[in-house]
Amino acid sequence: MKSSTYSFDITATAIKRVKSLLLVKKNLQLKLRVYITGGGCSGFQYGFKLDKIINKDDIYIKKSGITIVIDPISFQYLIGGKIDYIENLEGSKFMISNPNAQTTCGCGLSFSI
Repeated sequence: MKSSTYSFDITATAIKRVKSLLLVKKNLQLKLRVYITGGGCSGFQYGFKLDKIINKDDIYIKKSGITIVIDPISFQYLIGGKIDYIENLEGSKFMISNPNAQTTCGCGLSFSI
């Protein structure tokens, strides 16, 4: 596991949401795992989950009392990105602004490189 020196950020709104999820789970030691899988309407899709484990190859980012964990394969596609949390008429969700994506689906959860 290594701390990231690359540019990847999380907004104050997303940090607040992660902290509230940790309180609901009654486990402040959980981390927000961000990952990319094949699928979605654009080829790749983002995934988010709360995780107890940081694997030895994971990259982690600590900010404002939370830890974001990303596997190295996903991280290469996320450099320069930013996680936000939005609430609107469509619902609420974590969203990634990704400068590496050539196209992004209208839902914001899938992209292509």
